[in-house]
Amino acid sequence: QVQLVESGGGLVQAGGSLRLSCAASGRTFSSYAMGWFRQAPGKEREFVAAISWSGGSTYYADSVKGRFTISRDNAKNTVYLQMNSLKPEDTAVYYCAGTLGDYSGSYSQYDYWGQGTQVTVSS
Repeated sequence: QVQLVESGGGLVQAGGSLRLSCAASGRTFSSYAMGWFRQAPGKEREFVAAISWSGGSTYYADSVKGRFTISRDNAKNTVYLQMNSLKPEDTAVYYCAGTLGDYSGSYSQYDYWGQGTQVTVSS
């Protein structure tokens, strides 16, 4: 089992950058594929990015490809989401999630979730 805590959210102007972090507890973090999802008010939770347990493979939603980068440091039990060229439509609560299965864009594949961190992008 793993517990996840996100941090790094905040208010930023359009065009700016933020880096989200997700710290995991437990000694088996390196066994988990990790993902980032987001949910805006009144909208369904949507996939943002995912990374394999080794960090060797990544997968992005089309809406963030080329702007966001997911990475992980298994020695620090942490996964990151570097967000550049932010747009007002990126405003949402961002969640990290973990799965012992393959990295995936489907939220139903993830067993463990953090509490979320708010990202607000002003125009």
